[in-house]
Amino acid sequence: MNISLVGRHIELSDAIKDHLMHSIDTLEKYHLDLISVNAVASSNERKKGVSIEFTINVAGKNTIVITQRDDDLYAAIDIAIDRAQKALRRLHDRLSDHKNEGLNEAKLAAAQKVNLHEAEEAMEDEIVPAEPILFKPQEVAEVLEKLKESGKIFEVFYDNDGKMRVLYKRTDGKFGLY
Repeated sequence: MNISLVGRHIELSDAIKDHLMHSIDTLEKYHLDLISVNAVASSNERKKGVSIEFTINVAGKNTIVITQRDDDLYAAIDIAIDRAQKALRRLHDRLSDHKNEGLNEAKLAAAQKVNLHEAEEAMEDEIVPAEPILFKPQEVAEVLEKLKESGKIFEVFYDNDGKMRVLYKRTDGKFGLY
């Protein structure tokens, strides 16, 4: 991991550099492939206080940029590092959840293949005849009586002209026909 510490309009003392290095080292605990971390501390005469900006490059992912402004440089560093840790933790959790889910799906797929193979072997010997359902044309009145008796919401049927029709119960209690 490349680490770059830059001070703009501010001198970075050894104590500040040590604090930055120690803080940046805590970002490695999430075991993400961090390519580089750039820390830029800057001071502006017009705006009171200092600001710290961390730019974290993660391999295969977007760049994470954290900017924090405060009166005290050490406080700004600590707050920015906390925000960076939170962002990296979210990224780590998102990646680890997908990895675990993929492994579970692979295990389930392998188990289903075994069960499917066993089921195919068992089904080869048995032949179960099934009667075909023939759709004969029906009258609308006949289907209406059937719909009232069954308590269903709709019924699909062929009318005498051979058209597919739908008889349905409306919310107002009446019946509709498509």
